[in-house]
Amino acid sequence: MRAGRYPLAVEGPVMRAVDRLVPGVSTVTRYVRYHSMYAAIAAHAEQNALDVTACRRLVRRCEVLLAALRRHQAETDTAWSAHGVDRVRRFCAQELELARAADEEQLNQSYSPRRWGFWDQYGGPAMVLGMVDVREGALRPGRHACPAAVQELFAPLLSLAARDVVSFADLEAAEQAALGVPCPAERAWLTEVLTATSAGGAHVPEDWEASDRTRRATLRILARAIDLHGHAGDGYQETLRSAVAFGEEMTTDPVLAAIPETAGWRGVLLRHYSIGAWRRLWAALVSSIGSKDGEADRSAEELRDWLAQQAPDKDVRQILGDLPPLKSATGQLLPVERRLLEQDGDVPMTQVLLLIVGALRSREGHLSDDVRAVFLGRQRRWAEFLDPTWVDGLLNDYVDRPVSDLAARLVDDMLAQSRRVALAKLRTDPATGGLKIFSRLHLRNERYFKTGDEGDSDIGTRIPQLGFFAQQLGLFALQDDCHTVTADGRRILGTDR
Repeated sequence: MRAGRYPLAVEGPVMRAVDRLVPGVSTVTRYVRYHSMYAAIAAHAEQNALDVTACRRLVRRCEVLLAALRRHQAETDTAWSAHGVDRVRRFCAQELELARAADEEQLNQSYSPRRWGFWDQYGGPAMVLGMVDVREGALRPGRHACPAAVQELFAPLLSLAARDVVSFADLEAAEQAALGVPCPAERAWLTEVLTATSAGGAHVPEDWEASDRTRRATLRILARAIDLHGHAGDGYQETLRSAVAFGEEMTTDPVLAAIPETAGWRGVLLRHYSIGAWRRLWAALVSSIGSKDGEADRSAEELRDWLAQQAPDKDVRQILGDLPPLKSATGQLLPVERRLLEQDGDVPMTQVLLLIVGALRSREGHLSDDVRAVFLGRQRRWAEFLDPTWVDGLLNDYVDRPVSDLAARLVDDMLAQSRRVALAKLRTDPATGGLKIFSRLHLRNERYFKTGDEGDSDIGTRIPQLGFFAQQLGLFALQDDCHTVTADGRRILGTDR
């Protein structure tokens, strides 16, 4: 038995849409300096004809050096935290034991158990951005080759990577490459790549690939959302939601209305609520179950009762009537989902209400066609397990029945879906000849037990990471806990019109 990810498999529609709308950024890429470092490594690898083995060693050693630089700097500065810095600290007694820290044989004893270290996280986005390419397994420059000035930034780091042991005095000579140390040449180059602009800040669509133009569009939407709602002091994602998911600004604001991707973001952010509700509801259900060695294993009937007993003593029609209006008198979407989460965000029945709201929003005519297509995010023409139209079908079936009956049915549907997902992931184990099942919930003698709790966090939209990238490049700024767009940001992104 192994822990599985995405046990209900409800995340796909948002993940696929986000992959299209934020190309070149992932939920685990946080610092632009890593991108420029890998680009410098790729340039160095081409100049020296490094093969895949030499590239891997160089990547690992440079990542250790970058982490050691952060560790060697003032540790009170929490704004920057290099990947792997805690594990590198063990190799920094009297000097940096670089070879041991980056050991390629004893991976679990090194700074990272991954063969390629943190390049595994940054590699895909770096190739989409066009900053690095991979040929025959070795790193090579991409379509946006690393400028000489940026290569010079990392020259001391690349030189130290050839050593097995590095003194702290020599490490200080490479401090210019540390996280948080500004480099104008790097900022200018990465700004061009991220925003799809030339050195003068002009955007010529024909000069860029479709992924570049889409990423620029999302950046422009986020920048405009900050101009409109950044004063509220919310994070990047909630600021975007305020401008795009609800209200009329998506169609009345001249900048947002002119960007086709705005509709896609409305669909993504609205569907995000339903997916978060399923994840929290499932996590709460699993948390109520004991392990195979305990006394709190549960039957399906007991699990149905767990949620049904929390339901109000009303029928489904009454619950629908008690919901606040989803639209204003002028037809604008109202933030019902946000209000429900603000009131009782952790209560299981709140998740049921969020699923109901998502089902109502899925009905034809509630959302415009372009928004609804992204909101549904279907790979097939008909309803999929646990999607909003599935829930809407349950509303029609249970409209005159108690809410407790609907709650019990949702439990049955979750249990059935988790079993389908687990069986779809079933694999043989070459080492034992047995089977691997990826699930935390298991059935034995008609009773459920768990091998661990499920995560209830929302899936990433990459908007926080994109916003932090823009902040590092001087396009956005944080002032008095509120996000703002800088003058350069408005000029380069064209949101000052």
